Amino acid sequence: MRYIFALWAAPMALFWGWFYLSLNDMNFGYVMLTRQLHDFVFQLYGQMLGIDPAIIPGMVAKACIFDGFLLMAIWAFRRRREILDWVRRRRSGPVPFEHPIPFERLNRATEAGPRLPAE
Repeated sequence: MRYIFALWAAPMALFWGWFYLSLNDMNFGYVMLTRQLHDFVFQLYGQMLGIDPAIIPGMVAKACIFDGFLLMAIWAFRRRREILDWVRRRRSGPVPFEHPIPFERLNRATEAGPRLPAE
């Protein structure tokens, strides 16, 4: 499952990294990161799809969110037994606290100790 997440996240990181850098014209000398290429790419996609190029980034963002929820649903379905066990443990109430240190020893460690003459 981690490979599926990696194969999903890597293109998303590349696309959104390119989008942010090219949108703000942070090109570092690369033509690929220029605002002119950014506008050209979205103009081309807009003409191919027959829509306004300004709405394409929002459509891509919605698709990324949908894909993320779909992957999370697949992951949750595969781990449903562990998730149900965790929910049952949480609903059963608080776990009884058993301190590993005996009470007498804990009481000695927290009591006020000897008094100094200056007190």
